Amino acid sequence: MWRAPGEWEPHAATWQAFPGSRAIWGRDLTGVQEDVARIANTIAAFEPVLMCINPVDVPRARGLLSGEITMVEIPVDDFWMRDTGPVFRVAGTATSAVGLNFNGWGEKQRHPHDASVAEDIAAHLRVPFERAGFVAEGGGIETDGSGNLMATRSSILNRNRNPGRSQDEVTAEMLGVYGATNLVWLPGVRGQDITDDHVDSTSRFVAPGAVLVQEPLAERQDAFSSTARRQLQVLRSATTADGDPFSVTTLPGPRRVRSNNPDFLDSYVNFAIVNGAVIMPEFGEARADTAAAEQIQALFKDREVVQINVDNIQDGGGGIHCATLSQPAI
Repeated sequence: MWRAPGEWEPHAATWQAFPGSRAIWGRDLTGVQEDVARIANTIAAFEPVLMCINPVDVPRARGLLSGEITMVEIPVDDFWMRDTGPVFRVAGTATSAVGLNFNGWGEKQRHPHDASVAEDIAAHLRVPFERAGFVAEGGGIETDGSGNLMATRSSILNRNRNPGRSQDEVTAEMLGVYGATNLVWLPGVRGQDITDDHVDSTSRFVAPGAVLVQEPLAERQDAFSSTARRQLQVLRSATTADGDPFSVTTLPGPRRVRSNNPDFLDSYVNFAIVNGAVIMPEFGEARADTAAAEQIQALFKDREVVQINVDNIQDGGGGIHCATLSQPAI
C-alpha cells in the first residue's frame, strides 16, 4: 500500500524552486531569490537539493547557489514548492507521486507553469504519477506517515478549491492519497491570506502521533491567533489512528520581528526537517529565537538545529517549510 512518509523519515533529496517573476514579486524578487538560495545552501550541507528553474534564471542562480545544488530546468512561476510539488509516496522499494491539482490557491495567482510542476518532477524522476480527486496544496496537509493527517477546513473545504464536495468525500480522497486512516480537521481562517490558512504555519507533526502547535502570545487577538488556539483545543481532544490521544506540545511565537509587513509569517514551526538537521527561522529577538531553537532541539535530539534569516520569504506570507519539499528515500 502506498504511504506518504513522515518528514523525519530518511530523504533522498529536497526539492525547491527558484523564483524569477517580477510580475509576482516586483522589487522584492532579489531578496526572495537570496533567501531561497540561503535555504538551499543550508540544506545542501545535509542532503542533496534539486532546484527547479526557468532557463533564463540559470545565470542569476549560479551566482547564489552552491555548486552542490542540482539545477533542473522545469518551468516555474513561483517558489512555493511545498504547494506546487507532488506528494511523494513509498511502497517497499518503489516511489510514486501524486499531484494535488494546484490552482493558484483558489485562483488567486496565475500559475501556468506551477500547475504542471508536480507532473514535471515525476517525469524527471521517472516515477508513476497520478492526480488526486481533490484540489489542495501540500502545505495545507500534514502527515505523520503512521496513519494520521491534519488539515484546515478553511483551505481545503473551500469553494475556491473543492466546490460542491462534502467533508466526507474529500476526507476519503485525502486518506487514500496519503495512505492514512485518520484525518483531524482543524479550524482555519478564510480569505485573510492567499492560502486560506495552511496548517503548516501553526500545527506540525514532529513524530508519529505527536504534534507541535505554535501558541500565540496572550496579547495577540487577530484571526490567526484565535484559530491557533482553537486548533490546540481540537488536537488536545482528538485521537490518533490507533485511538490514543495525540501528544501535543506548544511553542510560543516571537514578540517582535524585523518587519512591519502585516503579511509577515512569524512562525517558528514552519521549519524543514532534513537528514540530520532541522532548518528553522530566526526573527532577531535573541531570547525568543534561542528558546524556540532549544525546544526544537529537545524534540529532535539526534538532529542539528540551524536557524537562518529568511525575512524576505516570511514577508511574502510563507516560510522555510513552504519553500521546500522532501523526496523520501527508499
